[in-house]
Amino acid sequence: MSAEALAERSDLARLSLPAATVSLEAANLACQAAVARARQLGVRVNVAVVDRSGVLVAFQRMPGAALHSMDVAIDKAYTAASFGFPTREWTEVLAGFSEAVQKGILLRPRLVVFGGGLPLREEGELLGAIGVSGASEGQDEECAREGLAAAGADPL
Repeated sequence: MSAEALAERSDLARLSLPAATVSLEAANLACQAAVARARQLGVRVNVAVVDRSGVLVAFQRMPGAALHSMDVAIDKAYTAASFGFPTREWTEVLAGFSEAVQKGILLRPRLVVFGGGLPLREEGELLGAIGVSGASEGQDEECAREGLAAAGADPL
């Protein structure tokens, strides 16, 4: 088949496929709701929302939240978007792999294997993720869940 004939086929002529992703508005709502929940809990957190590729869309830092938690929040969101499951599930996931894999994966930059990162899905499709850091794992995840709900994401 010639190049011209291939180009005429619309399914082959496209250079990219449309991909749904989290909107700026939804990302901001998620951040605001997570921060509001943190205030209710009496904790200070950093909140990050990334798109399906792990690129930062929105970020909020509560005054007094730990500085190192800024990067951790972004990396929690990045990890959840990259793999499509909550970061707290890594312990369970890694249990099925060899010791070499278990140790090796932990050396990967930006990979976070503790709670606070949740995938953001709409009707089952991965659109991005939220990461919260600065409080306990449970509180971080509680704030992240509040963010998902505010953004209209599928519940976990």
